[in-house]
Amino acid sequence: MRLLLLLAFLAVPVLEVWLMIQVGSLIGGWPTAGLLVAGSLLGAWLVRREGRRVWRSLQAALSEGRVPDRALADGGLAMAGGVLLMVPGFFTDVVGLFFVLPFTRPLMRRLASGFFDRRVRRMAAASPYADVFPPTPGGGQAAYDDRGVHGGKVVQGKVVHGEVIRDERDD
Repeated sequence: MRLLLLLAFLAVPVLEVWLMIQVGSLIGGWPTAGLLVAGSLLGAWLVRREGRRVWRSLQAALSEGRVPDRALADGGLAMAGGVLLMVPGFFTDVVGLFFVLPFTRPLMRRLASGFFDRRVRRMAAASPYADVFPPTPGGGQAAYDDRGVHGGKVVQGKVVHGEVIRDERDD
């Protein structure tokens, strides 16, 4: 992951400069600079508009007593997209637009959700406490069968069968 981030930090500026040179050779220097400034201004306006929309969605979810997971994810994507739109360059503007625009944001939300889900699972598996609460395919608590098998994997240790009896007394 660190190597991938390092390569991205090296490759993206090179790609941006190459794209600026290509666009500048096609339309000229001043129009290219104008496009970059217009992209930043458009990005600032879009982030402001979508930020308000996300804020209203967050407030609505909280007032209805729902967990605002989608609104929080949209807010994070809008912020990341805003930062990318403020960076001068054509490639970052396109990626930032995918994060900010309401019709492309669900796709980006699914991609980000899958990425973070895999990352959290990988970190949990590497944790020294991974055996305390083993992961389950559907989430929730682990369920073991009569032989101490969980998800096709035999769990070491003794399985004690029993019944919980609660004695409720009025003292």
